[in-house]
Amino acid sequence: MLGALSPIEIEDLLHKQIVGRIGCYSENRVYVVPISYAYDGKYIYCHTYEGMKVNVMRKNPKVCFQVDEMKDMGNWKSVIGWGEFEELKDEEERHKGLLLLIKRPLPVISSVTTHLGKTWPFTASGNNGLRDIPGIVFRISLNEKTGKCEQTSEPHLGMFT
Repeated sequence: MLGALSPIEIEDLLHKQIVGRIGCYSENRVYVVPISYAYDGKYIYCHTYEGMKVNVMRKNPKVCFQVDEMKDMGNWKSVIGWGEFEELKDEEERHKGLLLLIKRPLPVISSVTTHLGKTWPFTASGNNGLRDIPGIVFRISLNEKTGKCEQTSEPHLGMFT
């Protein structure tokens, strides 16, 4: 059965996932890219390096953010949000974003792009350690969110529930 997610379910999915997709547009070109993130209930926080997504978002800060959870083709949840990109150049705001990213739970095996610097997951204590993390920290304010889901009661052979 197809359905809509409630506001509470939307927030839950945004909080518990760690990889989403950013959709951005500039100069007659749409760009969609996966990115790891942390969510604080208001903003999506991300860490990255110079490249196409940052260049596109600097030109047009209006973005779309999508995240999903998929158990199988008949059991999934998806959230789409629309908002604005903001590069965090202020040291205090950048540190706030980095702390959220550092504290998020990650799988035991994680990709290099989720690591914040060469010494991850270990950083020097305090703000000095945060200053040593290279790259760009940005956030997306989500102004509008919607969520859909599909749930089926069909048993799946070989699947654990």
